[in-house]
Amino acid sequence: MTVRSLSPSVAHPPSFGISRNSRISAVTLIRSSSSASSTMEEQQPKRVVVCGGGVIGVCTAYFLAKKGAAVTLIEKSSVACAASGKAGGFLAFDWCDGGAVSKLARASFNLHRSLAQELDGPRSYGYRPLDTISLSINEEQRHSAGSTPSSNPAVPSWVDRPCRNPRTIGTTATTAQVHPQLFTRTLLSAAVDKHGVEVVIGKVESVEVEGGRVVSVALQGGRVVGAEAVVLTLGPWSSRLPLLSSLFRVSGLKAHSIVLEPKEPDAITPHALFLSYYPSHGGEPMDPEVYPRPTGEVYICGMSADAEVPDDPESIVADPESIRTLKRVAGNVSSHLVEGEARVKAEQACFLPCTDDGVPIIGEVPGVKGCFVATGHSCWGILNGPATGAAVAELVLDGCASIVDLTVFSPSRFVGGRRR
Repeated sequence: MTVRSLSPSVAHPPSFGISRNSRISAVTLIRSSSSASSTMEEQQPKRVVVCGGGVIGVCTAYFLAKKGAAVTLIEKSSVACAASGKAGGFLAFDWCDGGAVSKLARASFNLHRSLAQELDGPRSYGYRPLDTISLSINEEQRHSAGSTPSSNPAVPSWVDRPCRNPRTIGTTATTAQVHPQLFTRTLLSAAVDKHGVEVVIGKVESVEVEGGRVVSVALQGGRVVGAEAVVLTLGPWSSRLPLLSSLFRVSGLKAHSIVLEPKEPDAITPHALFLSYYPSHGGEPMDPEVYPRPTGEVYICGMSADAEVPDDPESIVADPESIRTLKRVAGNVSSHLVEGEARVKAEQACFLPCTDDGVPIIGEVPGVKGCFVATGHSCWGILNGPATGAAVAELVLDGCASIVDLTVFSPSRFVGGRRR
């Protein structure tokens, strides 16, 4: 079964006021910067190359350019073509509390809110706060005699299949959502149009280093892009670059999702669902997630497993059995999502970048001045993109990050083969 990723025309519905022809071009985009500060006008802006056109790379490019850097973003395939285009786009203020990512997540949640005001997020990329509920669903219960939908007022009316243990785990104050592909591309459009970012489609072959300092990025085909600083935001492809793979490993967790278009989208209220799902005939319980979107779509994800990351993000293919399972989950959540009542708009898979210690890697590469990395955000990449990008921009241009302390994320923790 071939992955059907969201095309620009599908991803930009008329209800959002976005032209069907609105897209980031596959060719180099160059605009003259109009936002450089008076200080930057008096001197040459720092030339920074960002490698990777997912949400982390785009956020980094945006904040670098906004601070006055001359930024070139290099993407191998197309912007937000991998996890940043196929994720759920769920945002949570305090769900990472107690771990290394806590402050990063809180800062990024708030930054998402600010960006939504700045970029008209509700209209341009589906930003909205929403309530979040956990539920237990047992396939056997649905088919048992006399089973009825839950009458608990905490359960949205469109969840009309039998369920148990409903519990509110997020409110409009603490949980929200974006359409991840639209968010990433909207931010990049702003970076190009307002802050002069150049976008180049090409494969990074190597980062060139002289005297312990980065000097350029070499692309397949022979082009060389000079740089005073390079930021590597390559997601699960980070380990393809020897400069990084010699220090640490970034693996890929293959996650599946479907996008449904119900016949009655107005019946689906803005409630995100986190399920404890028990298949019939026993089997291991699953934890799929359901995200209605203001586009009228319903996104359902789950069925994750470690897998080999292919070289080409466009060649990622969903496992047919995983897609069948997600369709079955949809029908056991709501009659609005059963086959025949909802059109299947996308069947897809993507790879989430994971580190061996479960902590993102953000900071300057040891032994290479001017070379920075930001990767390994796992399932929280969309949430943590803005604060990561803002922090890396500060690190590159100011020498340290003020929005959040990056010490715990430093790649130097892997030097010598042990955590520091």
